[in-house]
Amino acid sequence: MTGTGRETRAAEVKEFLSTRRARITPEQAGLPVYGGNRRVAGLRREEVALLAGMSVDYYVRLERGNLSGASDAVLESLAHALQLNEAERAHLYDLARAATPSGHRPAVTASRVRPTILRTLDAMAGVPAYVRNGRFDVLAANALGRALYAPVFDSPLFAQRGPVNSARFLFLDPAGRDFWPDWDRAAGDSVAFLRTETGRAPHDKALTDLIGELTTKSDEFARRWARHDVKFHRSGVKHLRHPLVGELALPYEALELPADPGLRLYVYTPEPDSREHEALGLLASWAGTGTTVSARDD
Repeated sequence: MTGTGRETRAAEVKEFLSTRRARITPEQAGLPVYGGNRRVAGLRREEVALLAGMSVDYYVRLERGNLSGASDAVLESLAHALQLNEAERAHLYDLARAATPSGHRPAVTASRVRPTILRTLDAMAGVPAYVRNGRFDVLAANALGRALYAPVFDSPLFAQRGPVNSARFLFLDPAGRDFWPDWDRAAGDSVAFLRTETGRAPHDKALTDLIGELTTKSDEFARRWARHDVKFHRSGVKHLRHPLVGELALPYEALELPADPGLRLYVYTPEPDSREHEALGLLASWAGTGTTVSARDD
């Protein structure tokens, strides 16, 4: 890793640990508070060290970005002291692996969607489905998936560049605020997902370029990026406002594709007899039938 790369990773560790420390009060950590003149709202470094069962000097070393050689026991103690959730704990481990060259193998993200996955998308004709990587590039979608995300696919942002990227649409196309009714939540989640991906794939240049672009062009993105929030994207309810069928609340599942590192299959499955189910039927009629084509081949 180059000097610049090491400095970048150290800064990432420092900001992540310091922002997690700042959000926890002594009361939340079960620590006594003596006096009323605290210069920090959250925990002090020495308090984190106490909770984690390590020396203050060692914790300061960790927060300065030096996670190299930190054992699993140390990371677990730190995660417990900082009250990290599952996604944050996984991110801490990713940062530690990136800081230990001998133990870190750069994550590789598949760049194409295999024909068997394309056929699987075609077979899921009754529900919207698409394949996306951790950079929010939509690499393939079935006909109903394209119809559901028509505002994204039709964005002028992607007229001369590809692939279609929902994070770029969210932050750089004004139509994004219409498509996501709860834009603030969608924006916060998207940034947290991207931050998680930087831990998984720290050497992904396309990811670094995307984050640089969004940070430069969108103050909203930059403000959220500075929070260092992380989150898993596994399941939930997606709230969309489609120009043809109105607002939708669609349950979804994000399924990892083990044979295609970094790719996930997203499937939307509304309740039977729901308004969303009827709306998707209308969208299917509007879209007609078609064969799924990888977005990179369009």
